[in-house]
Amino acid sequence: MPMEMWWFIGAAGVLLGLAAALLRPGPARAIAPGPQSVALLRGGRRAAVTVALVALQQRGAVTTGRTGTVRTDGRAPVGVRDPLQLAVHTSLQRQIGVRVVASRPRVQRALDALRDELASAGLLRRDGRWRSARALLYAVPLTITAGLLVTPMTAPNTPLQFAVSAVPVAVAAALGCLRRRTRAAGRLLASLRAEHPLGDRSGDGVLSDGVLMSVALYGDTALRRHVAHFARDGGLLGRGSRDTGFHVHHDATGGGASCGA
Repeated sequence: MPMEMWWFIGAAGVLLGLAAALLRPGPARAIAPGPQSVALLRGGRRAAVTVALVALQQRGAVTTGRTGTVRTDGRAPVGVRDPLQLAVHTSLQRQIGVRVVASRPRVQRALDALRDELASAGLLRRDGRWRSARALLYAVPLTITAGLLVTPMTAPNTPLQFAVSAVPVAVAAALGCLRRRTRAAGRLLASLRAEHPLGDRSGDGVLSDGVLMSVALYGDTALRRHVAHFARDGGLLGRGSRDTGFHVHHDATGGGASCGA
């Protein structure tokens, strides 16, 4: 193989090594995450906001507005000290949908703080490292393509060039499919599901902290079972409360579709 192509393959290998180092999560430590943290791990930002809204609805501080929207009922959330719940409540100055609530700057800051706590516990890959790794992975196929364009393709060497140059591209694609959620987070969610199986209770009413955890772990299914009217009329059901985890496409903010989805 011409030496020029080896340089490009070597450069792609360096990019892969740097990306792999950035994607390596920190050491996991034992924590007892609350329902909103669990929802953020399982379904991303909107899932965490959904749990916060259900918690506020339990306290009588939030109710449904026009179809597909939520609003405050005019009273302050007594006893609420959670930053995300306070941010969500203050963002409901008018009837708005869940997606709009999740996009409010104060809610975004509260979600960022929650995400940073989970990253410190080794359950999520940190935002800056994640972004940098993504950029390096995108650069790998570009590097290989540049090498193929500038290297003379003599007939005897062409099959070998393509075979070897495909390796770093394949590795970059595999690393690109890594979730932002770590394996430790997956084990934590599995253990929490074992501890908190989906209950049989249905209908709206005064709910317990266990139901908040159920909504955090099971998304739409738990919403329909425990707060059916509030979830349906408030627009809480649907995209953002499913078990999408932290994947490739949306991960500057937390959730997203899986690689190739």
